[in-house]
Amino acid sequence: MIVEQIWTANSLRNFNYLIACPETGEALAIDPLDHQRCLERAKQRGFQITQILNTHEHGDHTGGNAPLQAATGAKLLAHAKAKIPNIDRGLSAKDVIRVGKTVELEALDTPGHTMSHVCLLSHTDTPALFSGDTMFNAGAGHCKGGGHPQSLYQTFVKQLHTLPDQTLIYPGHDYIANNLRFTLDREPDNERARGLLAQVQDQDPERALVSTLALEREINTFFRLQSPSVIAKLRETFSDLPEQPDAETVFLKLRELRNSW
Repeated sequence: MIVEQIWTANSLRNFNYLIACPETGEALAIDPLDHQRCLERAKQRGFQITQILNTHEHGDHTGGNAPLQAATGAKLLAHAKAKIPNIDRGLSAKDVIRVGKTVELEALDTPGHTMSHVCLLSHTDTPALFSGDTMFNAGAGHCKGGGHPQSLYQTFVKQLHTLPDQTLIYPGHDYIANNLRFTLDREPDNERARGLLAQVQDQDPERALVSTLALEREINTFFRLQSPSVIAKLRETFSDLPEQPDAETVFLKLRELRNSW
């Protein structure tokens, strides 16, 4: 499986992706907002884009669908309940998307950011998760555009948390530096996050760090719901919080704070 991460250089800091079969050159474009960059990269690499997948229905992920389809004739895939025009294949949990002869990707039904969001998990020796706006490097998606924070919590706990540590994380946006600052605001003694921020705050997004789930467990505050430091800082803001709050409460309070941070 070949993965091309495409930096759009727009104000929303979107990443687009091409996933290609090394044998046939057939490719799947994920959230190809900048369709021109996707076409240029495909041409450079000798790929033929035959499918488009939208992780969810927000315009900064679907805006390139029509021109890319016009240029390639690619079929459009998305969550079966997504409000996206002209879907050719509606996806449900555990559906498999095949690209060429060698690539298999499993659809995960991951509500929270929106209620019709899919992530893709590769069937490879080293798994790769294309997480859209469900999870970012060091962060979690907001729920203000048709989502629900309790559903996002369930997605994190029941799906993302269970993935292998070596899983590579490919998010829909480059928010890593700001997310790490939020981690440090919530957990000031997180030295792993502090060191990583120094490493990535001036990184070239054309060559962005690709994290793993093991790293996310260390630096992503939405995975660190049992951290005494995280809980202590929350109790400074929410005085009615119990000394040992349950994980869901911690997650929801963190998401609430992140909305206005």
